[in-house]
Amino acid sequence: MNKDASNKSGPGDRNRPRPVAARPSPRSPREALQPELAPPPPPKVRSRQARHPVVIVLNFFLTLGLVAALAAAAGLYWSRAEFLAPGPAASDANFVVAEGSSVENIAAQMEERGIISNRWIFVGASQMLNTATKIKAGEYLIPAHSSMEQVMERLVEGRSIQHAVTIPEGLTSAQIVSRLNEDPILVGDIDVIPAEGSLLPETYKFTRGTSRMEMLERMQRAHEKVLDEAWERRVDDLPIDSKDDVVTLASIVEKETGRADERNRVAGVFLNRLQRGMKLQSDPTILYGLYGGEAWEQARTIYRSDLERPNAYNTYQIDGLPPGPIANPGRAAIEAVTNPSRTDDLYFVADGSGGHAFAETYAEHQRNVARWREIEAERANSGGSESQAN
Repeated sequence: MNKDASNKSGPGDRNRPRPVAARPSPRSPREALQPELAPPPPPKVRSRQARHPVVIVLNFFLTLGLVAALAAAAGLYWSRAEFLAPGPAASDANFVVAEGSSVENIAAQMEERGIISNRWIFVGASQMLNTATKIKAGEYLIPAHSSMEQVMERLVEGRSIQHAVTIPEGLTSAQIVSRLNEDPILVGDIDVIPAEGSLLPETYKFTRGTSRMEMLERMQRAHEKVLDEAWERRVDDLPIDSKDDVVTLASIVEKETGRADERNRVAGVFLNRLQRGMKLQSDPTILYGLYGGEAWEQARTIYRSDLERPNAYNTYQIDGLPPGPIANPGRAAIEAVTNPSRTDDLYFVADGSGGHAFAETYAEHQRNVARWREIEAERANSGGSESQAN
């Protein structure tokens, strides 16, 4: 029998019954309600690119960078909160920034003093805010619980503690130097005593670390400014030819009266005498001629013998003004000389009240002198009685 022929179907095969596919067995109502299980996922197949070592390294560094960025952001947030938070100082503190100090040294000292909580946050913030080179030297009062931001603002703005030294009008240059040397806040030495009348007595403010020579230079500049302004505003008929003469006469006015309401009138008297060619006859000039810069330490009575002793400053002997100032006059005395009272007075003498009695004539002046002698005698007798009583 042919094998190929046996595999062929004949016409009779069409009527042959075909096999019927098996039907699924019917499910019970309970089984029909149960959900069908999902087919399992296809197996994961990693590409060769994903398994490449370079990709693995890149993924590692990307992850590391992301973690670092998150950590940096968290650190920055914390640092900012610390920078703005109230500081640890429980009370106000004085802090001195020395000239030339670095921000690192400043921050370290403040941390040691308990003014700030973290030096590195302070340093880092100063770098980010570009304030590291803007901190000014000086002495600062840091209020309690000041934040690092507030401390930095104070140091950058230079809101340092201001000290003051007061120079009274009428001191000599030697006395002013002595007063500056006694000040415990000023530093350095004074090399030379300035010329008499070249300093302006006033109250000067300064910061810790200011030198004594700096203060002298400030006083000299202030004096020149006041003198220039007063000279520009002087009256037209002033019988004085130079600013130096203004200072000289102003120093005499300063030593003759300490009352503000008398300065212009005393200046008017001396200017009237200069205009008429009369001697000034000022007692303070005698003492300065005898003792120089230490004159006002003597505080003694002037005797007739003093009037007769040779003395370049003795205005009872010389004509016109003395060779130079006998003290450092203040602004008011300088302005009194350049704008004196319009008066015909030629004389004045103490009146016992701390002021003076003025006169246009010598006769009137003699009566004022007689009254002053009576006051002096009464005071002497009163003092003697008290002495005896003691």
